[in-house]
Amino acid sequence: MIVVMQPQAKEEDVKALITRVEEAGCKVHLSVGVGRTVIGVIGDGTIIDARQISRMEGVENVVPISKPYKAASREFHPGDTVFTVGDVAIGGVTIGGNELVMIAGPCSVEGRTHLIELAHACQEAGATILRGGAYKPRTSPYAFQGLQEEGLRYLAEAREATGMPVVTEVLDPALVPLTCQYVDILQIGARNMQNYALLNAVGKSGYPVLLKRSFSGTILEWLMCAEYILSHGNNRVILCERGIRANETETRNTFDLSAIPVIKQLSHLPIVADPSHATGKWEYVGAVARGAVAAGADGLMIEVHPQPDMAWSDGRQSLKPERFAQLVREARLVAQAVGRDVPRPRVRQRVNGQVQM
Repeated sequence: MIVVMQPQAKEEDVKALITRVEEAGCKVHLSVGVGRTVIGVIGDGTIIDARQISRMEGVENVVPISKPYKAASREFHPGDTVFTVGDVAIGGVTIGGNELVMIAGPCSVEGRTHLIELAHACQEAGATILRGGAYKPRTSPYAFQGLQEEGLRYLAEAREATGMPVVTEVLDPALVPLTCQYVDILQIGARNMQNYALLNAVGKSGYPVLLKRSFSGTILEWLMCAEYILSHGNNRVILCERGIRANETETRNTFDLSAIPVIKQLSHLPIVADPSHATGKWEYVGAVARGAVAAGADGLMIEVHPQPDMAWSDGRQSLKPERFAQLVREARLVAQAVGRDVPRPRVRQRVNGQVQM
């Protein structure tokens, strides 16, 4: 439920209501505006008697939330969630606003020099956030599992070299503190969408989280998983549509374009599209990316590799840097047509060994 306080409500009235809610085992989301205070009740609101709450001092109105996901719902938070990731001193990257976010990088971190050179190439092409896998969940236990902490160190070095924020996947609750030392955004992969221990761990971390939809997860299940993260007061959550499993075999997955406007209708959380995993083939990535931007996606997540045939994982769906640059140009035109913008990144270059902007 949402409790709207009267404009003249006293501070002790607000505190009394918060105490009442917390004693019932629920959490509160406090929003203090110029004219009034709004209190969102997070948890099982059915154990709280709305009629009793409405009779408390300073309360103007009690509004029930019909959705099972409370904090993720537009009923709870009517406006879009907008936040910044990365180094605010050099501008950071705004997610959920009018600007289209471009996330790019290799599927797997393959080495220090390789990653830093590719990070520069992605940034020059138009990327504003660097992606790369240090820990890789694979279908086969014999496939490459990632460079792990060594890969995290290389990601941190690439961030230092380019100034771009970094996103990487975290696989286990025990790895959350370590991963937070190196990156800016924690990714929950499709295989772990309903790993509730992991969702709780990243929620408690306070770090921004990119939550991918699972192969067969419904939109309701997806939003309920986001609710786990939000329930810990961590409001910096990005949803990622990466395709769902269907009968079609020509593509790796089936991209659910309709999920983007549906999420925009149901939730205030930003949503990005991952056409690389959705299609599994680089030839289709650009078309799906353009469609996602037209549908209202807040960003794109693209796999890029200088030599896809030599990639340690997912080379078939990776774009070469020059193809990624072309995609950015096309995405910029579509974004402008629907009233959005694709900002040009502040490219870092090295002059005599020193980083220059």
